[in-house]
Amino acid sequence: MCSNRKKKQYFPPATVTMALCTRVPHRLHLVRTFVDAKIKWVRDPDLDNAVEREKNLKQILSLKNQIVSSPSSSLPLSSLSPLKPHFNLPTSTSKVFQKYPAIFSQFQPSPSLPLHVKLTPQAMTLHKEELAIHKSPAHRNDAVKRLAKLLMLAKSGRLPLHIIDKFKFDLGLPSDYITFLLSDYPEYFQICESINTLDGKETLVLELISWRKELAVSEMEKRASFYNGREVKKGMPLWFSMKLPNGFDLEKKVMNWVDTWQDLPYISPYENAFHLGPNSDQAEKWTVAVLHELLWLLVSRKTERVNVFCLGDYLGFGNRFKKALVHFPGIFYVSNKIRTQTVVLREAYRKDFLVEKHPLMGMRFRYIHLMNKAEKFRNSGVVLRFRRRREVMPSADKGQVMKEDDKSTGENNNFNELSDSEFEDVSNDETSRTQIIDT
Repeated sequence: MCSNRKKKQYFPPATVTMALCTRVPHRLHLVRTFVDAKIKWVRDPDLDNAVEREKNLKQILSLKNQIVSSPSSSLPLSSLSPLKPHFNLPTSTSKVFQKYPAIFSQFQPSPSLPLHVKLTPQAMTLHKEELAIHKSPAHRNDAVKRLAKLLMLAKSGRLPLHIIDKFKFDLGLPSDYITFLLSDYPEYFQICESINTLDGKETLVLELISWRKELAVSEMEKRASFYNGREVKKGMPLWFSMKLPNGFDLEKKVMNWVDTWQDLPYISPYENAFHLGPNSDQAEKWTVAVLHELLWLLVSRKTERVNVFCLGDYLGFGNRFKKALVHFPGIFYVSNKIRTQTVVLREAYRKDFLVEKHPLMGMRFRYIHLMNKAEKFRNSGVVLRFRRRREVMPSADKGQVMKEDDKSTGENNNFNELSDSEFEDVSNDETSRTQIIDT
C-alpha cells in the first residue's frame, strides 16, 4: 500500500470563466467522452470509522423512543421482544438491553408483574436534552426547510411517506415528525393519497403546498456565491470538491477527463434536466449534483445505499445513482461497515470527523459514549460484568470516539453489488478494481 504517498486532492480553480458557461448552454452537451479508464475502489479507514462508530445507534434510539412514548416511560420486556424485525435489531431485545446497561435498566414493578425496561437516569437526561433540541424554534425551522428541499428534489414536490421514513433519522427528524413537526406547518406541507408510480397502489404522500424559490439554491451554489462574492448565474461550471485517498491513482487521461467534466455547466439539482440524454456527460454531472445535494441535506452527510437507490428509482434516475457512485469515488465513498453499505459525502469529513457538526450529531455522540460504557449493574440480585469493547475518550460528546478494530467478514465482497453490466468488479483484501468500458 502507499501509506507514505501524498494524498491527491482536486479543488475548484480560483476563478470561474463566466464567458464559457454563458455561451455553451447545457442542452448541447449530449455526448459521452469518458471512453477508456480504470477506476479502483480503495478502502478509506477514516470514513469507515465514521460509519462504524454509529453501529447499532439508530436501533438503540428507536428502542429508546418506543420506551419513552409510554405514559410510564417504561414497557414490559415481553412487549418489546416482537420488535426485533421492526427495528432491525442484530439480536434479541433482551440481549440488547443486557449489552447496553448504561442506557437500559430492567426492573420488576411488583412481584405479580413481569420484567419492565426503562431508561437509566443518564440516558433519560440525554433524551430530555435531545427533545429540547427538537422543540427549539431554530431546529424546527431548519428541519422544515431541509424536508421541503428534499421534496423539491422530486420536482413534483411530493414523496411517499414510506420513502421519507427511510431518511427521517438521517434528516434529523423526530420519530413522530408528522404530529410533532408537520402539523405546525400547514403552510408548507399536506398529506394526501396518490397512486404509486412503481407498483400502481395507493399510498400516502407528503406534498409541498407551493414551490419555495428561496429554498431552491443548492449547497454548491451557496458556496460559490460566498467565495466569489457574486451571484451564481445559470450555466456556470462549478467544480465539485474531489478528495482521493491514499493508494488511489488515476490515469492522466482520466484526470484530464475529470477536469473537462468539471468545466461543464452546473445544473441545479432543483432544475428538471431529464431532457438530457441519460448517458451524456452533462446528464451525469446533473445526477452528481442531485446526489451531492441529497447527502448535504442529511445531518450526518451519509445514509444507507439502499435509501439512495430507493429514492433514485422513485425520482426516475434508475441506475444513474449507482453509476455516479462508481465513477466519482473522489466525491462519494461507499463503506461496507455495520452490516450494510453506506454512502458518505467525502468533502463533509476531515478524517473521521464531520467538518460541520449539527447539534443532533453532538447528542448522538453522547449516546454512543453511553453505549460504549460497560459497567457493573444488578439485575434480580445478580451482578453481571460486561467486557469493555471500546475505549471512549472524555470528549466523546464532541465526536471523538476511539474503538478497537472490528473487521466485518466479507466486507469487500459486499461491494460487488455496485457492479452492473458496465462495471466488472474484481476484489482483493485491500482494493476493488472497477473496469469501465467504452460507453
